[in-house]
Amino acid sequence: MKFRAEIDIMPLEALLDPQGKAVSNNMKNIGLAEISNVRIGKHITLALEAADKATAEAKVKEACEKLLANQIMEYFSFKVEEA
Repeated sequence: MKFRAEIDIMPLEALLDPQGKAVSNNMKNIGLAEISNVRIGKHITLALEAADKATAEAKVKEACEKLLANQIMEYFSFKVEEA
C-alpha cells in the first residue's frame, strides 16, 4: 500500500528559537503587534510503501527519530494517510 506522511518538527518549548524570536520582534514593524511568541520549525511530506498503516507509522517514526529530528533540541508529530 502507498501512504503519505506529513511531519511537523518544532524546537522544544524550553529552548530559545532565535529565528522565531526575530520574527516576533519584527511583527510590530509591519503593523502586527498583536502577534507574539512565534516558533519556527519544519514541515516535511514524504511518500512510502508499507503493508499497512501501522507499519507505515512505525517507519515514519523511525525516520524522524534517526534522521529528520534532532531530539535533543526538537520534537516531532506526524500523520500518515493512505495515498
